[in-house]
Amino acid sequence: MNPVRKKRLFIVLAILAGVGIAVALALSALQQNINLFYTPTQIAAGEAPEGTRIRAGGLVEEGSVQRTNDSLSVSFRVTDGVESVTITYQGILPDLFREGQGIVALGRVNAAGVLVADEVLAKHDENYMPPEVTQALEKSGMMKHYEGGKQEYAK
Repeated sequence: MNPVRKKRLFIVLAILAGVGIAVALALSALQQNINLFYTPTQIAAGEAPEGTRIRAGGLVEEGSVQRTNDSLSVSFRVTDGVESVTITYQGILPDLFREGQGIVALGRVNAAGVLVADEVLAKHDENYMPPEVTQALEKSGMMKHYEGGKQEYAK
């Protein structure tokens, strides 16, 4: 092979290897920062990966909020109308957090199927609900039971 062609081939291969490594590193970084949304039904079915940071949302069930007196720990159940999942959180909840309202929690599912949240997001006014929660409620047929900020459970 001609020395000039050999040199060009090595340059092209080096560029391809560099681009391949850069793409692999970028995809690896993105993979670690993706927070996929799961509904309570998907979490209860075991579709949410254990130990991986996810987003989960739904309506806070009436009467499910349990606070501890000696710490900032709180536990509550979130539903999409079909299934419910327990969420535990250590910290101060948003001012707009209340029963019957839509929330999104970011955290990790443990072996018991409980979402241990490190962040809880509540809607910002009485007419807003996170898009993922709205889609999950529409898919489960519960959106018609959610009227004006009040939840009516299907009987």
